[in-house]
Amino acid sequence: MRQMKHTIKSIPYFLVVASAFSLTGCEQQNNTPPPNSISLVAVGDIMLGGTAEEVLIENGYDYPFAKVQHLLADADIVIGNLEGPLTNLCESTLDDKEYIFRSPPDLVAPALKKAGFNILNLANNHILDFDIQGMTDTIENLNKLNIQTVGTGNNSADARSGTVLQTNNGSVGFLSYSLTFPESFWATKDKAGTAFGHEKDIREDVQRLSKQADYVIVSFHWGREKSLELRPYQPKLGRTAIDAGADIVLGHHPHVLQAVEEYNDGLIIYSLGNFVFGSYSTDAKTSVIARLTLHNGKYYSAEFTPINVSNTEVIFQPHPLTGSAASTVIKQINSLSKELNTDLIQTNDKGFLHTSSN
Repeated sequence: MRQMKHTIKSIPYFLVVASAFSLTGCEQQNNTPPPNSISLVAVGDIMLGGTAEEVLIENGYDYPFAKVQHLLADADIVIGNLEGPLTNLCESTLDDKEYIFRSPPDLVAPALKKAGFNILNLANNHILDFDIQGMTDTIENLNKLNIQTVGTGNNSADARSGTVLQTNNGSVGFLSYSLTFPESFWATKDKAGTAFGHEKDIREDVQRLSKQADYVIVSFHWGREKSLELRPYQPKLGRTAIDAGADIVLGHHPHVLQAVEEYNDGLIIYSLGNFVFGSYSTDAKTSVIARLTLHNGKYYSAEFTPINVSNTEVIFQPHPLTGSAASTVIKQINSLSKELNTDLIQTNDKGFLHTSSN
């Protein structure tokens, strides 16, 4: 079960996207990734079980990714937040937990691999729904397919150790923390579980991993479910990670989109929303797939593709949004991000950011 440093080889991508124009004038902004950059695609919450089970059994577990597969393709790294263990265990000791998730490993793990994922965050409020054994099963089932994991371990030090992926253009270190209940899921000095994000630990972990990898990405499972507003600790911890040397912060748990912030040469995406989630809840309607570029030792640019994740419409198969629907999502992100002085430039149904320091 140990989650020490893992090394994989990835194939670089060469993707030409449409040019965008500065909102302040006619200066053309080039969104083509520079040579020798690293591409990272990040999505939100994934749970291929629950009320999706009947649909997935009928249509196959590759079905959820059919309409967005091209958005995950050719990236060096693809990461998402896996909610719930991949285990064949049938009984859980968590009698008092309202929602308990699990998914069939023999069907879900290969589907995630085929979709392009090579690392998954496990530091969340569902990975121990079937106890430590369910968490262990998940890591083993993913590792068999060379999908790495981050955010859990045999104890708190192990959970905080991070995971390093090697690409053709440099190494990327990942850290992940869960700030959500139940508290019993958090790893301790003597107990397995998820990494908890104490401010001091985040700073130390990022500084340590920065010496081992060319770039550092930090994920947080945080915030309030269904809320567009940030809780005060989210900017505090997100900025702490960037100030300590992280390049990008990825957030999840609210199931809806939250603000985006370019901060101190880094990028904080406070919540990516849902990706594929086995629930017909009407609260999660839209989300984004983020394609992020790392170059010259830091965050370089970001491309946000709005997607429809309203399962009453798309039936557990996210669709890219176009036209006014895509514009509405980008405008929503900009409205949420206004106080953080961050503004996406819209071009061809996508939102773009390009750090001014590059």
